[in-house]
Amino acid sequence: MNDRAPAPGGLALIETLVNTLSIDTGDDRLAAEFSLTGAALAEAAELREALRAVCRAHAGHDVPEAGAGLTRLLSAAPLLLTFDAEGTAVLTPADPAVLSSRIAAAIATAAADGTWARLKACETEDCHWAYYDRSPAGRSRWCTMAVCGSRAKMRTYRARKARSSPRGSSSPTGNSSPSGD
Repeated sequence: MNDRAPAPGGLALIETLVNTLSIDTGDDRLAAEFSLTGAALAEAAELREALRAVCRAHAGHDVPEAGAGLTRLLSAAPLLLTFDAEGTAVLTPADPAVLSSRIAAAIATAAADGTWARLKACETEDCHWAYYDRSPAGRSRWCTMAVCGSRAKMRTYRARKARSSPRGSSSPTGNSSPSGD
């Protein structure tokens, strides 16, 4: 549903994980996208929804316990503190094959560079697609203006129009007769 450029760095992995489920159609590509089965698939699905909740919180939605669920799921993620040739410290997954470790490392890096809070979820109830908010003010609300934003604005417009027009009126003048009499 998203026509935006992918999130930067490790946030692209999180965006991809969250977007494996299309809420409006029910299409779930988690197993195929990450080659998971059994318990690993169930854990990844739980992680995906915890990440979606946090992305919704980043977008300003009241999501009780969003952080607590993600904390619980990532608390045992094995990470290593490594250093590059210049001596810069970097958190890296202890085992790159473990999805939770890769996610935890990506979040730690994004939190350190200030990009974590810009990974948001679309506010449309039947979407909640993850996207990276590149707007200068960081106030984007929808994954795409062409679909979700346009639909939301049209719903708002129609609701405002319905409230402002007199009941039973079918003409712009408020008269129900076609001649305006």
